[in-house]
Amino acid sequence: MQELMESINWAIIAPFIMIQFILLIVAIIDLVKADETRGSKWMWVFIIVFINIVGPVLYFIFGRRRD
Repeated sequence: MQELMESINWAIIAPFIMIQFILLIVAIIDLVKADETRGSKWMWVFIIVFINIVGPVLYFIFGRRRD
């Protein structure tokens, strides 16, 4: 396991981890503040949390209700 952790190029991986974390936090905050969404809020929580990077993007494209 130690060898695996040492062989990972963290300079490439770290930006993707940070982007995922930032998207997750911003999407959850927006979801909590939203009065209405397209679909259940619980459904969007699961999509945002469990579908990495794509989940928050899907929420911002399809889940937000702009009236």
